[in-house]
Amino acid sequence: MFQKITLIALIIAFVSCQKKETIEKDKIKKADWLIGNWENKTPEGILSEKWQKLNDSTFSASSYFIKGKDTLHFETIVLAQLGETLTYKATVKGQNDDKPVFFPSTSETDQQLVFENPKHDYPQKITYTKGANNTLTAEISGNMNGKPSSEKFVMTKK
Repeated sequence: MFQKITLIALIIAFVSCQKKETIEKDKIKKADWLIGNWENKTPEGILSEKWQKLNDSTFSASSYFIKGKDTLHFETIVLAQLGETLTYKATVKGQNDDKPVFFPSTSETDQQLVFENPKHDYPQKITYTKGANNTLTAEISGNMNGKPSSEKFVMTKK
């Protein structure tokens, strides 16, 4: 009898671990819609983000803002599934000694991804929202110099 109970307990534990592992890996799948080239053209310049899938748990992107022939902003982004947490890692050229800043996810849906790091100077929150007609809204927000601030960038898939 004891052997049967032990066997049943092991089977239940094995099945639960498999299900949990599947759920963990599914978080990054909610970000599949990011993959591709996104762009926002304004009179001030062109903002581009290029997302690619590196493997089942990691995406990478480059984001840059160009005005004329000058690159005014350049950053690399790694979106990775680390255990049960989806983590956005941004490295901005010329900021933070070119070291990455980590933003763990606080919400993931099929339409929106939210990443927050309350200890970062600015932004403390990064939100990506999937829109209609192949659009994407990237929003950065938080407190800058003690005052609430936010910026939205609406991009179209190319």
